[in-house]
Amino acid sequence: MMKHKIKKYACLLIIFGGINIVIGNSQESNVKILTFKSADNLEITADWYSISDSTAPIIILYHQAGWSRGEYIEIAPKLNAMGFQCLAVDQRSGGEVNSIINQTNSRALLAGLSTNYLDALPDLTAALDFIHKMYPENKIILWGSSYSSSLTLKVAGDNQKFVSGVLAFSPGEYFERFGESSNFIQSSAKNIICPAFITSASNEHGQWKNIFESIPGMQKTFFLPQTAGNHGSRALWEIFPDNEQYWQAVTIFLSQYKENNTE
Repeated sequence: MMKHKIKKYACLLIIFGGINIVIGNSQESNVKILTFKSADNLEITADWYSISDSTAPIIILYHQAGWSRGEYIEIAPKLNAMGFQCLAVDQRSGGEVNSIINQTNSRALLAGLSTNYLDALPDLTAALDFIHKMYPENKIILWGSSYSSSLTLKVAGDNQKFVSGVLAFSPGEYFERFGESSNFIQSSAKNIICPAFITSASNEHGQWKNIFESIPGMQKTFFLPQTAGNHGSRALWEIFPDNEQYWQAVTIFLSQYKENNTE
């Protein structure tokens, strides 16, 4: 697995509108560590990848199962270069990837909280609420990987006023084992009114075909690679030879948000 150097941070506590925000300034990049609270008061850690244009659209990045915000340490800077600000979130259902430990998961385990896929849903919503309060005029785009990509589609359908777009990398109906119905994600996806993009490995099409079909309107698109491809957002990592196929599809989808927002 590709490894990345862990960044060093200096921390500062700020209070904004009643929300505690711990900001860690990276000495190596434009990345800052933020923390905010989920509905049950669990502290959530996220990396904020900023650009000079504070009015630029914001992409909230959620990781796949067993991982952390480290899934995006290669992807987010490329999105910055395309003119997007990014927030990469540690959900409570996760672990470690690219030498980045999921701090939200560590806190949840220490507090004795459940950390299954469905338990992470309030964390996704909390990140959306947090960004909307901080940047009420900016377009907000949700981006998920594996189980979190399913939850991003649910959040997009349940929060139509605040979501301007959604990208789902390898979604599926992953939640029956947690007591939900076999169409749990479809039931919310049918309410999506923003542009939506779905992709996955080639052999995963059947897992999300019905979800895609349930999204109404003509503002939806999907991409399947000519190669075998990869599961989740890691399909965009440079270590995989076919990553450029995915990037081309993502770039085309995101181009609709770049008018008057260039870095």
